[in-house]
Amino acid sequence: MKMKELFDLNGKVAIVTGASKGIGEAIAYFLGRAGAKVVVSSRKQDAVETVAQKYREEGIECTAIACQMGDMEAIENLVSETVKVYGTIDIVVNNAATNPVFGPIIESDLSAYDKIMDVNVKGPLHLAKLAYPYLKKSENASVINISSVEGVTPGFGLGLYSVSKASLIMLSKVLAKEWGPDSIRVNTICPGLIKTKFSQPLWTNEKIMKQVMAVQPIKEIGKPKDIAGLALMLASKSGAYCTGAVFTADGGLTI
Repeated sequence: MKMKELFDLNGKVAIVTGASKGIGEAIAYFLGRAGAKVVVSSRKQDAVETVAQKYREEGIECTAIACQMGDMEAIENLVSETVKVYGTIDIVVNNAATNPVFGPIIESDLSAYDKIMDVNVKGPLHLAKLAYPYLKKSENASVINISSVEGVTPGFGLGLYSVSKASLIMLSKVLAKEWGPDSIRVNTICPGLIKTKFSQPLWTNEKIMKQVMAVQPIKEIGKPKDIAGLALMLASKSGAYCTGAVFTADGGLTI
């Protein structure tokens, strides 16, 4: 097999959530450039349509479908509309996430917990389950869940977020074990500090950045493309023997 063929996604259909900006937008672009037909999804239709139009101008076959990942009916619509347009689903990237609180868990309430778990865990599970009948028919089907290093080693102030991301890691492992016989691979990517709008409160905080760079071997913030390249590997034949794995891309922060 030629090197190019290892990363070739021609004929594949991919759903990427949280794709209007940051990591999700970069992943959608990388998959599209590799030949996949990409459904870019996020909360607001105008935001994903802007991304889709930009990608179409570069020759990527792309469809924009708004979806709030805490809304189970919206997820059902995302899957049904994707199948209506493209007929199947080969790749699912659960990237959308939320974190409405910052501070000790003792100061949080159950409504925040419910919102975080709905978007970060329940939504990805529901999407994966709805996509399952199509993934099962696909050759080299792949589910990629974007967790966080916070799900591996919790940091101060992100307790509920850490709980949700640790849950997502275990969800990936469970699905990998249960769906492996159906030739569906399920893997997790745990980004460290990536320069996105979502993480802006962290990388604009001089005190936090000083603490991070004091222990992180690579002395710089990651970029969305650093995660997108790893996602492309896991979505393609080059990652054909990877399932149930947890990949950190954090500049060595968790060493």
